[in-house]
Amino acid sequence: MDVGEGPSQPHHAPSSTREETMQIGDTVLLKIPSGDIRTIKLESNATINLGKFGSFPTGELVGQPFGVAYEIVGKKLKVLPPKPMQEVEDTKATNELINDGQYVQPLTVEEIEALKKSGLHASEIIKKQIEQHANYSLKTEYSKEKYKKRKEMKFSKSFSVIEPTMFNVCEYWFNKDQNRLRDIRPDTLAQMLNLANVRPGGRYLAVDDASGVVVSAILDRLGGKGRLMTICDIDSPPAYPVMVHMNFRKEVVAPVMVSLNWATADEEYTPIIASSEPPSGKFKSDGQRTRLNKRKVTSDVLMQTRDELFSGEFDGLVIASQYDPFSIIDKLYPYLGGSASIVVHSPHVQVVTNLQNQLRDLSGYLGPAVTEGFLRRYQVLPGRTHPMMNASGSGGFILHVIKIYDDPTASSVMVHRHRKKAKQSSEDPGEGSGTPEVIVVDATADDVEMRTS
Repeated sequence: MDVGEGPSQPHHAPSSTREETMQIGDTVLLKIPSGDIRTIKLESNATINLGKFGSFPTGELVGQPFGVAYEIVGKKLKVLPPKPMQEVEDTKATNELINDGQYVQPLTVEEIEALKKSGLHASEIIKKQIEQHANYSLKTEYSKEKYKKRKEMKFSKSFSVIEPTMFNVCEYWFNKDQNRLRDIRPDTLAQMLNLANVRPGGRYLAVDDASGVVVSAILDRLGGKGRLMTICDIDSPPAYPVMVHMNFRKEVVAPVMVSLNWATADEEYTPIIASSEPPSGKFKSDGQRTRLNKRKVTSDVLMQTRDELFSGEFDGLVIASQYDPFSIIDKLYPYLGGSASIVVHSPHVQVVTNLQNQLRDLSGYLGPAVTEGFLRRYQVLPGRTHPMMNASGSGGFILHVIKIYDDPTASSVMVHRHRKKAKQSSEDPGEGSGTPEVIVVDATADDVEMRTS
């Protein structure tokens, strides 16, 4: 969202995973006029400082909706009205006669600073610069718009609050440090969710070493309904930094998401659980009682989570890990249900192609396929629609495969259809006399040949 453009009140469907307005404790993304995005945590009785753009108390944002543009006036915030797109008239003017020398702009830096200190509005400063610009009239209409936008980025004291959708948060982290996301771009993340068939009410396994972007996306898609079990390599529940910017409600995460480490996810491993009973048989204090009760609750949750994993029948497995994906799939394969989707993402094509070759030789996997997403961004403005000059090289590579049961006694669905048809024929023989013909179908494993590519 460009600063100052678009509706002041965002028009979007109500979110079931977070509050519709900003609250104390939320982590928000502020887009300043220069185009940079800053992370701010809303704390009570605090001041938000945006450097040269100004400062204001946190209370000015609390209770306000996301996706709104503001202007800093003194220590208060003013909601900016919608700024509609304007048609740029094409003229015969060109930029060939423009000579950008040092005397083109008579206003000096000292004079501009004096105007800013006097409290003159940014639009008035820009207007004065335009009036005194020697070659402004020679510019094309497109150049004039670019000139105004550059000056607004420099002098405007406005910002917009980015709505914490999964797309916006993933894009922010990808532009900030794509290595921490393992090159998972927003379009790549959407493709992973689609291939994994993530939906509300589903049960999924996730191995996320990409700062929690995969876990956050699954939680956002579940909407508080279903189950997400993450497998990690640390004892305590992992801290996913991407989840902080999503501002999930507690009821969206607590009843849905559970975690195990690789040791406790092994059926042959026996967890070492400290005793929850006092050594002397009596509690010495209320503090000891509380600590031991918490210990018992933690151990009970661990055992229940292990039982849930070993019960299996999960609907899908999503992997974005630095470890060998084949070893992860081989470990978690028994806990997936029939026709469960397995999605593996890697920033390196060799990893997923090697995995594809390994899965092709195994009968429990159907149709392993490798894809790479392509993204081309466009600027869409009246008379100025064109692809952007800069683009990311790759969003990584995705392997998708479906789990099937390796059962030689399994029969085709056509067998059941033939039997049903035979039963209907025996109940309604129709015209003619005599006993209706009985259809007997003998299906063996050779009747159905399944090929994977």
